[in-house]
Amino acid sequence: MIGVQDLRKGTTFMDDDGNLYKVLDYQHVKQGRGNATIKTKLRNIKTGGTMDKNYQSGGRVQDIRLDHQTVQYLYNDGVAYHFMDVKTYEQPVLSKDELGDAAKWLKENIEVELLTYEGKPIEIELPTTVDMKVIDAAPGFKGDTASGGGKPATLESGVVITVPFFVSVGDLVRVDTRDGSYVTRV
Repeated sequence: MIGVQDLRKGTTFMDDDGNLYKVLDYQHVKQGRGNATIKTKLRNIKTGGTMDKNYQSGGRVQDIRLDHQTVQYLYNDGVAYHFMDVKTYEQPVLSKDELGDAAKWLKENIEVELLTYEGKPIEIELPTTVDMKVIDAAPGFKGDTASGGGKPATLESGVVITVPFFVSVGDLVRVDTRDGSYVTRV
């Protein structure tokens, strides 16, 4: 059991109702008198739905142990995303709902961490940055500089990010998967 004051963004736990939840947002609110309130935004791991839930300070929830294994992304068949365990060659499958926003950063052969609970795949943890090829961007013009402003660019996974003016089609760029920001040209 862990105290609700120890919940943080990204923590996965089991609530009193027996469902697994992942903390998407966390806020500790203390007003004048009385106990503090812990306001959380949670995603139900099983259904994928989100909800807001408040806990009184001092409350407890059941912590769970997630197993980590390194897997390689293979392909998307339109319905599910297929991975391969790099040690055992097993091929776990996750749906788009289970992946959430992580799906847009996947490209073939990228290695990610698969989190499982009691043998069932729950979600993946992406590397902090990924390198992707720019497939569409406005052309650069003389006088464009590295500082100030940017232009939209479409990456090989279909994600549109803002890049500096000097980045052109065919360039390989490094992108931060946490916020989708441009890091550098590779």
